[in-house]
Amino acid sequence: MVLCLSLLVLVVDNTVLNLAIPSLMTDLGASPSDIQWVLDAYILVFAGLLLTAGGLSDRYGRRRFLVIGLVLFGGASALAVVVTEPWHLIAARALMGVGGSILMPSTLSILITVFDESERRTAIAAWSAVAMVGVIAGPTLGGLLLEHYWWGSIFLINVPVALLAVVAAVLLMPESRGPARRLDPLGALLSTAGMAALVFVIISAPAEGVTAPPVLTAAALAVLALGAFVVWERRCEHPMLPLELFRNRDFSGSSFSIVLMSFGTGALLLMLTQYLQFVLGYEPMRAGLALLPYAVAAALFNAVGAGLGRKASNRALIAGGLGVMGLGFGVLAFMTADSGYGMLITGLVVMGIGGGLAGPAAYATLMGAVPPAHAGVGSALNDTVQQVGMALSVAVLGSVLAGVYTSSMPAGAPAAARDSIAGAHLLGDPAVLEAARESFVSAMSFGSWVGIAFCAAAAAAALAVIRPAPRPAAAPEEEPVEV
Repeated sequence: MVLCLSLLVLVVDNTVLNLAIPSLMTDLGASPSDIQWVLDAYILVFAGLLLTAGGLSDRYGRRRFLVIGLVLFGGASALAVVVTEPWHLIAARALMGVGGSILMPSTLSILITVFDESERRTAIAAWSAVAMVGVIAGPTLGGLLLEHYWWGSIFLINVPVALLAVVAAVLLMPESRGPARRLDPLGALLSTAGMAALVFVIISAPAEGVTAPPVLTAAALAVLALGAFVVWERRCEHPMLPLELFRNRDFSGSSFSIVLMSFGTGALLLMLTQYLQFVLGYEPMRAGLALLPYAVAAALFNAVGAGLGRKASNRALIAGGLGVMGLGFGVLAFMTADSGYGMLITGLVVMGIGGGLAGPAAYATLMGAVPPAHAGVGSALNDTVQQVGMALSVAVLGSVLAGVYTSSMPAGAPAAARDSIAGAHLLGDPAVLEAARESFVSAMSFGSWVGIAFCAAAAAAALAVIRPAPRPAAAPEEEPVEV
């Protein structure tokens, strides 16, 4: 229950924030660039600190770090309620990223140390299903708040859930930690600096260009810090990250598949919330409820995927689920401005089915290759590969989608309308708004084709790298008995 509440607070926050993007643009005066940084400030800090937080939780206690993360996350959410400028919200999201980086590795690491291998797949499926419940609860509750209150109220959801999870963790959860090892402060410093610089490059390069001085500086820092981290971890007597994990084909293959899958789907909600509210004209509450069938399909098929995992190999489930996700993107790729909700939800339900089949198998494969002593840092690696994929998706696909939208708009359209569909909506000109709707759906279609390509690449990576399930040994033939 504690792990589910802890995961729920993170998932609800991210899904609600996506739903609030139109409100942030209109009420807070946030530009598309501001919105990208509101999303990416969290990812930048979260991804940068994950490995360090996971390693420290193994040493000092996973429950302790779970509680610390919940307190920081809930406190930063309370601060976000009172912001008045876009940069205030960006700073609050960065602080939430600190809390999330401390909290998230503990959820999965505690899970794999508490449940044995026979129960782990079912537990991971339940863990994934809770994430889908968050996808349901977040938009529904967030839509209700956005419809009746100001956008800042969405962050209040996190505070009571975080407090309840803290109390439950203290009262119900036993402490767990790995074998005592020496600290690796240099490894922690290098990994934090390198990952933060890498994510900064991913975020900034599409907007500023790869030759911009800040991007080049961050790229050099990322190469130097991560290169030094690998060299140091190979020589260190007590490394924070055991690099031999990457020699395991199951670990490497599932990690690569998760990165590609996250990249293909990361910008999906960014597109959907704007489509529902600006193209279809839904109110926030209705937009949240409109995503309900997608979340239900994903949650149900998480359970189906866990059951099939006892009969089918992880490799087959990952590849098959990713193929189904690709079909869902295929439905979205053929949408037009007049397609409406029916075609949208058909594609999303198919994607939910595919994600439900692939998710538990991918996470079980990755975490099954991690020794229990390194559960925290292994969980952090799982989260890191997802966040890198998400950061790439929001940065690269977000910029590409904005470019496709702008290039599809008529040359004579006002600058605000060419900049974003939110700007066209504020102008109130029916002709401009109709052109913006068509241009946005064209950009969404392009993004869906990118999603198809990355689902296919992720499936191919799973088939090529993850080891096939071992065949059961044949029973020895009985020799005839002489009478």
